[in-house]
Amino acid sequence: MEGRNFRVSGAGSIDGGRLYNPQHVLIIAELGTSHGSDPVKARELADAAAEAGADCIKFQIVYADEILHPNTGEVALPGGNIRLYDRFKELEVDPDFFAGLKEYVEGRGLLFLCTPFGMRSAGELRALSPSLVKIASPELNYTGLLREIAQWQLPVLLSSGVSRLGDIEEAISILRENEEKTTLGDNICLLHCVTAYPAPETDYNLRVLRNLAGVFGVSTGVSDHSLDPELVPVLGTAMGAAAIEKHFCLSRDDPGLDDPIALPPAAFAQMVRAVRRAQEMGQEETIQAYSQDRGAALVEAVLGDGIKRLAPSEKANYERTNRSLHALRDIAPGETINRGAFGVLRTEQVLRPGLPPSWEQQIIGRKARNFIPAGEGIRFEDL
Repeated sequence: MEGRNFRVSGAGSIDGGRLYNPQHVLIIAELGTSHGSDPVKARELADAAAEAGADCIKFQIVYADEILHPNTGEVALPGGNIRLYDRFKELEVDPDFFAGLKEYVEGRGLLFLCTPFGMRSAGELRALSPSLVKIASPELNYTGLLREIAQWQLPVLLSSGVSRLGDIEEAISILRENEEKTTLGDNICLLHCVTAYPAPETDYNLRVLRNLAGVFGVSTGVSDHSLDPELVPVLGTAMGAAAIEKHFCLSRDDPGLDDPIALPPAAFAQMVRAVRRAQEMGQEETIQAYSQDRGAALVEAVLGDGIKRLAPSEKANYERTNRSLHALRDIAPGETINRGAFGVLRTEQVLRPGLPPSWEQQIIGRKARNFIPAGEGIRFEDL
């Protein structure tokens, strides 16, 4: 990529310079599943994001069974309520879908990035020989998936929404089990995130970026779910972000799950220009300029005190958006729990949370003390 600190070779590998470099912030267009399983729309989205200035195009490999239980609940869509599980089922595609997109994106000289949500999607992603990988916030505590990805010896972008400091510490320690074997020494970028859709700009507490970088010795960035195209990305850049991720859409009226909080092309291009200006201006000049333009009180509220805590808008999601152990079917009292009886799933709002994923091996072979209904979390008192 001409004039940038990295480029993609014909084989899709990263060559030259630092991947995570605050002097050229890595701008990620999160397309997610906005393509609606249509490869033509996926390429149209990628083209529009490239024209808007993205460095990296990101997708998600979705298999509903890897993410949640059918009893999770419903989501309201323009056509009426539908089970969230069924909505995810609609987004499942053949692995060749992403193989074609990877070739297309890299053919444009951009980085191809994808998020797996479980072992099946991780295996399919690894088969594509990606240059880097993204772990979404709800999977930050999915220890089995983290250990699998740690073996790939690739640069990782790790989102840290709806997480506490101890959660982040455990995740990074797992990813670092094979860190010394990576070809790129700077292999982890921790993306500060607020898991709310949309997230209030004043919840971002962007001074935490430098504190997280200092505590964990990693690059930091921002995965931004706020609606403003500039405020969080620009102030995040001023605080040393090496990467900015923002949802991208062709129109906020499109039917994708994240399209209502995504940036259309013109707004995304506005964000890119503002981030690049902030790189040139530096921290003090950027903060001063935005304080004059937006108001010092608002800017100070977005910057926050730098102490890592759950943001007000995401507190209710803790232990619900995150992964825990859930019964895949009814489990009777006295029944021995085997691997096929439970899964590592997101709880969401209807079901009860279960034990954390780190208990996955410990519960195998244990007997159920109580009746555990299909979908519900498996608690310590149930064993």
